[in-house]
Amino acid sequence: MKRNPKVLSIVLAGGEGTRLMPLTRDRAKPAVPFGGVFRLIDFPLSNLVNSDFRHIIVLTQYKSHSLDRHISQVWRFSSLLGNYVSPVPAQQRLGKHWYLGSADAIYQTINIIEDVKPDIVVIVGADHVYRMDFQQMVESHIESGAEFTVAGIRQPISQSNQFGVINTDPNHPGLITHFEEKPATTQGLPDDPSMMLASMGNYVANTDALFDALRKDEKAKDTKHDMGGDIAPYFASRGEAGVYDFTTNEIPGSTEKDHAYWRDVGTIKQFYDAHMDLIAYVPEFNLYNTDWPIYTYAGSLPPAKFVHAGRDRLGHATDSIISPGVIISGGEVHHSVISPNVRIHSWSQIVDSVLFNNVTVNRRARVYKAILDKNVVLTENATVGIDTERDLERGFTVTAEGITVVPKGTIVTD
Repeated sequence: MKRNPKVLSIVLAGGEGTRLMPLTRDRAKPAVPFGGVFRLIDFPLSNLVNSDFRHIIVLTQYKSHSLDRHISQVWRFSSLLGNYVSPVPAQQRLGKHWYLGSADAIYQTINIIEDVKPDIVVIVGADHVYRMDFQQMVESHIESGAEFTVAGIRQPISQSNQFGVINTDPNHPGLITHFEEKPATTQGLPDDPSMMLASMGNYVANTDALFDALRKDEKAKDTKHDMGGDIAPYFASRGEAGVYDFTTNEIPGSTEKDHAYWRDVGTIKQFYDAHMDLIAYVPEFNLYNTDWPIYTYAGSLPPAKFVHAGRDRLGHATDSIISPGVIISGGEVHHSVISPNVRIHSWSQIVDSVLFNNVTVNRRARVYKAILDKNVVLTENATVGIDTERDLERGFTVTAEGITVVPKGTIVTD
């Protein structure tokens, strides 16, 4: 392998995101807003750019309009050095079908990879919240001599049915001996039986070996054409798969608290919990690390504004993230994440909630433990998250944990 190999990055952004409904009713999962001003796609793209990998293709499929628009408006590089972030829609190059899985998505874009002629392909998911220096993972991959490397992180064994589970050789802990995608049960780690080693959905592969595996997978009968379900097990069975320990990844400006932070936000609960991590007194994930920034563009918006300072009408926010363009006019916000251009009017109350762009909360309305999608309007005295039966009657989603989700554009009346 060359000392300075040519690297192409592929972001898998074609997932349907059914577990995040109704937030994915009108948009692709990677386009879902997160953390006030960001979208989920901004996290993997920022990590790649900060890692100095700036030849990037984004494979899209479902409901991709807002995702394509965001990439085209935000992720534009100077062409002087040949850098790019290029969205690639489903191609149907191998027949009249859309992507059959993540491996099939990459195989259908083999012509693009061949045009670039990379030595190494970095493949990452588009819907996780984390910071990662992929340069360190690539260096580890080269040093190991593996053909294919999987980024691994410890997760509770009770969640084995949500992840690819990695088993390694006790004598060679960097070598994967067995990889199984989302098993119902699995064995715990020798030093901690309550934990397993899970795949983060990030891979590094030598291009020739990846092409060979994808071609064999395309012809196989018993396959789901999936990177985790088929390609990773293929390399593991040949003794050619390595694991990269995410906890060894060092990020400039990281703290002891948020070192090796990684969250899958595939469900409403996970999505909500990740937002609550942002507003902890000492954040579980620190958005304010300027040494490894998460890039986006929130528009030309004015600063947030707080008005009314009367004894019975005080516009204020505590333990919260307040985005540009927000006006809190005599209302109260506590322990919440408020996205751009939200309006919160007098005597209203927002607690333990996430409000997307352009939400309007009128006078005396109350929102508790809820996610309000874009352009939701609460009329005077309306409530969300107060009466579960009433919320369900109105067609809102209420999770087992009591998180209420109001779809985009809904007008919530008293």
